[in-house]
Amino acid sequence: MAQVQTVQGPVDAGELGTVLIHEHVRFRDEAVAANWPSRYDAGAELAAALEAVGAARDRGVRTIVDPTAMFGGRDVHFMAQVAEQTGVQIVACTDIYTYDYLPHYFENRSEDQIADMFVEDIETGIQGSELKAAFLKCAADAQGVTEHVEKVHRAVARASLQTGAPIMAHSRPASNTGPRQIEIFREEGVDPAKVQIAHTGDSDDLDYIEGLLDAGVWIGLDRYGLDLYLPYEKRNATTAELLRRGHADRIFLSQDHCATIDWFPPEAVEGLIAQGLVRDWSMTLVFDQVLPWLREQGVWDDAAYTTVFEDNPRRWLAGS
Repeated sequence: MAQVQTVQGPVDAGELGTVLIHEHVRFRDEAVAANWPSRYDAGAELAAALEAVGAARDRGVRTIVDPTAMFGGRDVHFMAQVAEQTGVQIVACTDIYTYDYLPHYFENRSEDQIADMFVEDIETGIQGSELKAAFLKCAADAQGVTEHVEKVHRAVARASLQTGAPIMAHSRPASNTGPRQIEIFREEGVDPAKVQIAHTGDSDDLDYIEGLLDAGVWIGLDRYGLDLYLPYEKRNATTAELLRRGHADRIFLSQDHCATIDWFPPEAVEGLIAQGLVRDWSMTLVFDQVLPWLREQGVWDDAAYTTVFEDNPRRWLAGS
């Protein structure tokens, strides 16, 4: 059986078990953390990660796919520490997480030169370690597919072709980024079956969503709890309808939860919660609330669970 790289080494794809496809054990700006380390509490960050991942483990999760990349504070040593202490396998990525900005280092290098760096993470190891990336990540958001964003996408595509690694593309349905992202991958020769369009579940436009599915990609219904992008009830209704239409074998369910994130000061986070823009956000919301509701609607059963949480992640990560 094919193997999948985790931060504790390769495992047989059949050993992935129940997989959460899009969660972050920590998300922070590495430049800020390096220059103002006193702004961060390493012990509190670890404790939060252990609590979040431990709760997922207690719901049966065996593997977490963590798409934290450059500009998100990717730290494979931290991921390995969390994996070691929780017993949950963590799968890491490689990428430059940007919606437009590129440092001069990358701005003045070609797509192929950037791709070589991604390949190094996959074939040699991340951050000077022997811990390897299992997939590639790229992003397009409100700014759309800008020149810099396209450059990163093409570098990701070329690294995928060289290594066979799958691609997760952060998308913004409100900006209609998905079709253009798929188009770039096709132009580069990437098999759509290698591509996951993350955050597709931020839309309840079924025509848009099925247009992506018709292209042969995977889609992530992966931001449960983040009602600022789409309310919980609309997410549920969309998921249920996609299941009724027979799309279970092309979707992922997750929360995009960050055990800690430095984007907002604490009072701003409290404001989002008070406004109902963040709702019960955790690594267990899908298991605790979504799946029981889907079962009540008659669109969820044990076979669907196996497909969405076991078979689909294995097929995307390992092609098997």
